[in-house]
Amino acid sequence: MTSSTSAGDRPWQQTDLPAEKRAELLLQAMTLAEKVAQLGSRWVGNDMAGNDQPTEEQINVAPMQDVFAAGGSLSLEEASRDGLGHLTRVWGSVPLTIEEGVAELVRQHHVVLDSSRLGVPALVHEECLTGFTTYGATVYPTALAWGATFDPELVQRMAAAIGRDMAAVGVHQGLSPVLDVVRDYRWGRVEETIGEDPYLVAMLGSAYVRGLQSAGVIATLKHFAGYSASRAARNHGPVSMGRRELLDVILPTFETAIATAGAGSVMTSYSDIDGVPAGADPWLFTKVLREEWGFTGTVVSDYWAVPFLATMHRVASDVHAAGALALTAGTDVELPDTIGFGRGLVELVESGQLSEDLVDRAAGRLLLQKAQLGLLDPDWTPEGSVRQEAVDLDSPASRDLAREMAERSIVLLDAGTALPLLGEGRPALRRVAVVGPCAGDPRTLMGCYAFPNHVLPRYPDRALGLEVRSPFDALQQELEDVELVYEPGCAVLGDDRSGLAAAVETARGADLCVAYVGDLSGLFGHGSSGEGCDAEDLRLPGVQAELLAELLDSGTPVVVVVVSGRPYALGEIADRAAGLVQAFIPGQEGGAAIAGVLSGRVVPGGKLPVQIPRHAGGQPGTYLQPALGSVESAGISGLEASPLFAFGFGASYTSFEVDDLRISADEVPTDGEFTVAVRVRNTGARAGDEVVQLYLHDLVAQVARPLKLLIGFARVSLEPGAAMDVTFRVHTDRTAYTGPELTRIVEPGDIELLVGTSSADLPCRGNVRLTGDVRQVGHDRTMVTPVDLTPIAGAPGAGGGA
Repeated sequence: MTSSTSAGDRPWQQTDLPAEKRAELLLQAMTLAEKVAQLGSRWVGNDMAGNDQPTEEQINVAPMQDVFAAGGSLSLEEASRDGLGHLTRVWGSVPLTIEEGVAELVRQHHVVLDSSRLGVPALVHEECLTGFTTYGATVYPTALAWGATFDPELVQRMAAAIGRDMAAVGVHQGLSPVLDVVRDYRWGRVEETIGEDPYLVAMLGSAYVRGLQSAGVIATLKHFAGYSASRAARNHGPVSMGRRELLDVILPTFETAIATAGAGSVMTSYSDIDGVPAGADPWLFTKVLREEWGFTGTVVSDYWAVPFLATMHRVASDVHAAGALALTAGTDVELPDTIGFGRGLVELVESGQLSEDLVDRAAGRLLLQKAQLGLLDPDWTPEGSVRQEAVDLDSPASRDLAREMAERSIVLLDAGTALPLLGEGRPALRRVAVVGPCAGDPRTLMGCYAFPNHVLPRYPDRALGLEVRSPFDALQQELEDVELVYEPGCAVLGDDRSGLAAAVETARGADLCVAYVGDLSGLFGHGSSGEGCDAEDLRLPGVQAELLAELLDSGTPVVVVVVSGRPYALGEIADRAAGLVQAFIPGQEGGAAIAGVLSGRVVPGGKLPVQIPRHAGGQPGTYLQPALGSVESAGISGLEASPLFAFGFGASYTSFEVDDLRISADEVPTDGEFTVAVRVRNTGARAGDEVVQLYLHDLVAQVARPLKLLIGFARVSLEPGAAMDVTFRVHTDRTAYTGPELTRIVEPGDIELLVGTSSADLPCRGNVRLTGDVRQVGHDRTMVTPVDLTPIAGAPGAGGGA
């Protein structure tokens, strides 16, 4: 590296010093321009070098990328003349082999080191929502499918595997998980969320953070905050939300991941809340995140969220003023390119319009992370930052894990008359018609942040880079002795009905029809699900509903498989289908997982992380409803309030009973604890999983509260006849809510506890009375409900996990 400072004058490289001291010493050695440079980034791959396709808006991989690409027009050498904070998506921008990716990463590192005085390495970040977003890496199920597993331990194992792959090729930070809570199913990014319940999102999101960071990769919580609640579910739309809803529904997921998993980074939201853009809100990023929650990591902007303060929100006069506004609010690093955090910040400080302390605050936080990651060590080299031995980004172990995730995420909505297709007592199948646009296209199995759907549309001549069996091919392998005939019928999107007749004719000539319908994920209107692919209503996209209607009229039994990134209204087909299965974009191994559920080889155990609505129209809602607006208000509105399938629902090929409720006390002080125990038994003939769910109902509160609120769950595996006692250890903090004074309180009164297998199937109910004074609680409150599993002595066998 080139430097006018000798190695002996670099005390920040002394590994025997605490990381905090090393960051402080380096900060003191920097000029103002060098400190500001640490707050920026450079996206070299954004120029699509080597691609002969036109750079058009339709192939953007980030919002308004075609507009802001000019902001990153500096060469990497020029951008690094005073140093650089981050290198953006070296692996995730163009299709590179591992050898090419390693070479490019090493090259960019050397440019950063050789172009600046102090030679401080840049931190490398990548996307990792459905696995490492790079060419040829394993594509796991979408986050909504994680939610359907109700299995934090499995999510943690998946995230650890993703982290190990990223760390092996020199990545330091992953831009996941998404902790936005679903508020409107029409939003395009529902597939990226974990579900509509804050506790489910918090538990699985925290598990992801623990897994990723166990591999030495910083997890980034996004999008802070309120992004998922935009008006009419339009991407980047304004958010009309009161402070109480924000505190009780949106923020707890982030708070839990910080408190229980030690998340290292937070990303700003694009949206404004009641007119205040999140990225310009010091209440969110300084008072709440830093002062109340004690967060010590870095805040990174979503891509171009800093200049958006000027160009879209128009709360700043230009991009430099936008940078000052974001920095003051609490953003530390601007991604993906330096626009608002560039030379303009230096000039604002030099003119006295911006305090240098704010620059020091942000730069110090990033330098601390660089010290913790080993980037300030004297022996750190670009070549040493990647594993030198062979790296397999789609290893057999990763594919096995992707398959396990997919199998656990598939939700059986209704076995009907046809499922499972194979097994004792089932009629022999000779010919099966496979119909629908999701049957033959393996891309429908992958989310919008999977590399094949995220980047490869820019490179239409490139193969997927992965072996991905389509649902049709997977079903053909599953039903090896059955003749399968495929006819798509229609595309996912569009109004072309020319293929409907052939699909119906194919169905009529078969013993059974399996119809795969749903989504093809894309970006910014070029898909039916994904970022910027918001829906007008909850009808199946294109003419797929018409296809199903004609298939159901064909006289052949039809099993409907919905492969989608959001729940669609299925009320018109549910009673007519011979079987109904929901798969929330289950990843590259999803075709085999669906086929296994259809055949009966896999006993389904997935549960709905969102409700399935009856009707496509009306304002979609989640199960988190107070009495006014719930099924209890029937007759007040002409719109049907009850879902077709409730949150937490999922059927099985075996059966379970949940009973024997035991609550440890009738009365508990407002600062006490109690237990809620039930017994779950497999009463069927096959081994399977059940998710036991604990809900809370506050009978009388100072504000209107949801009739049911999930506060605990456990996924339990049981052999036939086996039983398990499931005991939830509930601290009264878990009853807390935000009261009229906008403080979180635990108050005396009666609490109803409800236990069962979905939010609509809760056979075990009992009350606890909280006694004493109203108690105010804060960030140090208990946020998790621990679960103990005890096999019942004498039962044939049991096993499980929480």
